[in-house]
Amino acid sequence: MSKASGVPAQGELVVQEFIHMLTNKGELTPKTLREYASDLKHFTEWYKGSAAAKEHLMRIEDVDTSTLTSYRDHSQNVLQLKPSTINRRLITLKRFFKWAAAESRISSDPSKPLKFIPEDKVSPRRMTAMEEQSFLSAVEQGNSLRDQTILTLMFHTGLRTMEVCNLEPVDIELGKRSGQLTVRADKRNGQRKIPLNKTCNLMLKKYIAGLDPHSPYLFPSEKTNDRLTERALRHLIKKVMTAAGLEGLSSHDLRHRFGYAMAERTPLHRLAEIMGHTNPDTTMIYVKGLNIHLSEQEKDSSPSEVD
Repeated sequence: MSKASGVPAQGELVVQEFIHMLTNKGELTPKTLREYASDLKHFTEWYKGSAAAKEHLMRIEDVDTSTLTSYRDHSQNVLQLKPSTINRRLITLKRFFKWAAAESRISSDPSKPLKFIPEDKVSPRRMTAMEEQSFLSAVEQGNSLRDQTILTLMFHTGLRTMEVCNLEPVDIELGKRSGQLTVRADKRNGQRKIPLNKTCNLMLKKYIAGLDPHSPYLFPSEKTNDRLTERALRHLIKKVMTAAGLEGLSSHDLRHRFGYAMAERTPLHRLAEIMGHTNPDTTMIYVKGLNIHLSEQEKDSSPSEVD
């Protein structure tokens, strides 16, 4: 494979190398990898049929910002795809061309100036009080103390699955009635503190009392004693949701449940910090969702007109 040596780089071959790199890193799920490959194939096929293509080939050094803008506009105006679908494909292209530039496959990244299509953020669905109770009841039935602690913690803190798996015993600070946990910094988010209520405090005290003092992780795998995998955690959540009669709900719903509960009594900027949102607009979806819910309640409680 030639680097920036003046020799054209065949687009399909570079794409294959990119997907191979992502696969080896092991950071993405098989589903996400398939989406990356599908997105890049879609762009490649469009490009080879466009006026910019030479001999119906895609050479990535020939792709410039205007070409990517044309692809975005074609997806929106001709194919009439949803903004979320288009933006997902643009994210894939941005990651691909950023990698290609870093690897000197191209001299500069043409996707850097590319703008996303504005999306109307729709407030996520909120778990009902009955669904919450069904979930908590299912947590208590037939699950180990470790699993009960994990699920209770997620319910009351809105942690992402990755953040749960990465927790270490030193990240937990427990007082008499409450406490806090530290979420370590990663590539997307800085370190942050999340308050722990009385329920989490008591559960964690009971769990930590029986934890191996030499365990590097707060919730090690019960099979290997190594880091709990996100796949195993998602499987646990799915199992409990099914037992609760809540098929289709996931860790995201637990996170949304926490966001809505906290939005009722927490300033926006503070909630953004707790949830690890870099953009407060993301946190606003919970505030908007609450306002819509209150408006619907007011309509339901208002006296009906009599003819």
